[in-house]
Amino acid sequence: MHIHILGICGTFMGSLAVLAKELGHRVTGSDANVYPPMSTQLQAQGIELMQGYDPAHLEPAPDLVVVGNALSRGNPAVEYVLNKGLPYVSGPQWLADHVLQGRWVLAAAGTHGKTTTSSMLAWVLEHAGMSPGFLIGGVPQNFGVSARLGGTPFFVVEADEYDSAFFDKRSKFVHYHPRTAILNNLEFDHADIFPDLAAIERQFHHLVRTIPGEGLVIHPTSETALKRVIDMGCWTPVQTTGEGGQWQARLLSEDGSHFEVLFDGKAQGTVDWELTGQHNVANALACLAAARHVGVVPELGCAALSAFKSVKRRMEKVAEVNGVTIYDDFAHHPTAIATTLDGLRKSVGDAKVIAVVEPRSNSMKLGAHRDGLPESVVQADTVFWYAPPNLGWDLAATVASSTVPTQVCDSLDAIIAGVKAIATPGTQVVVMSNGGFGGLHGKLAQALEG
Repeated sequence: MHIHILGICGTFMGSLAVLAKELGHRVTGSDANVYPPMSTQLQAQGIELMQGYDPAHLEPAPDLVVVGNALSRGNPAVEYVLNKGLPYVSGPQWLADHVLQGRWVLAAAGTHGKTTTSSMLAWVLEHAGMSPGFLIGGVPQNFGVSARLGGTPFFVVEADEYDSAFFDKRSKFVHYHPRTAILNNLEFDHADIFPDLAAIERQFHHLVRTIPGEGLVIHPTSETALKRVIDMGCWTPVQTTGEGGQWQARLLSEDGSHFEVLFDGKAQGTVDWELTGQHNVANALACLAAARHVGVVPELGCAALSAFKSVKRRMEKVAEVNGVTIYDDFAHHPTAIATTLDGLRKSVGDAKVIAVVEPRSNSMKLGAHRDGLPESVVQADTVFWYAPPNLGWDLAATVASSTVPTQVCDSLDAIIAGVKAIATPGTQVVVMSNGGFGGLHGKLAQALEG
């Protein structure tokens, strides 16, 4: 059949397009912004892309329209679909009906670490010969693609709490019906659709309600919000990670790049990998617990993680110029910024660390996380904040209390000049944004070469 996807260049919808194509459908799609890397991944799969939301893209009428959650009433394509009575569905519903039906779904949910944890889990299963399918909101470097159907009943999905579509305000993850569920952590986020943390906890409770009694829920002991979620009702066995939990890590290096894994107090194996940070150690424990649930012994899981290459845009080293290293990182929440910088600091010791931060997410634009920003960057030596003209709140006033030397810039050129003026051989520069940041990484590398 012919499926047309509205909002096809988002990480979720683009991955969905890949799966639909693999199932043998003719797939086309449109988006407000058609640009790499998603556009190139899709075109390589033979998927036709169209710029904008012109109703003409829907003539002749496709058999089904999959509507992305970025589209709302008033969008010309949405209005055309409704007026013409074309069949339409949300992305999560389509995934549930056509891919996940009858499969053993392993879901990674939480405010932080979903992409990395689901990538780890898919790789551990792959390494164990289980050929899983997966849909991930990023590109795991061990696979080079963000989605595939796989050749066995096992399917790993990044389970997002964001809403499904303009006509379905439930979180995406309630559609997935996982048998194995990782609940990584839970903080207030997505201020554009959730009024408070309690509203997000309620959605997580809805997810827990869908997990079978023979399934497994995995969560860290340290997360009070997740404890509240479980206390609302849980009909599934639970395994815990972290301090006081069944799954624990004994650090063999301070930066988290080498650690021993313990389950119920017994050593299971060691992980020696290229990732750093306590958050990634926590992700690894949850991943090993989930993999054990489908039959991968932890020792084999540890060996797989030692060969794990992380995900594009998750502390990805993108350039090294004249002794200056530049990383691209997706962090866009104070907790993620803090854990990323902490892991780097423990890895590089006293080397100079420069953080460049763009507060770009919807929650950031609404100012939901601004109070946590000054404290989030304490492990850096210098911070450059990007204040775009449409931010809507005073970034400079917010970060004025920071104990770290700080510059607020209104252009990429100002950031580049600032970094270039203080970067010396051995400096580590982390660029943090959940968008493309105007190609800052490449421009910065070019400037440092000069």
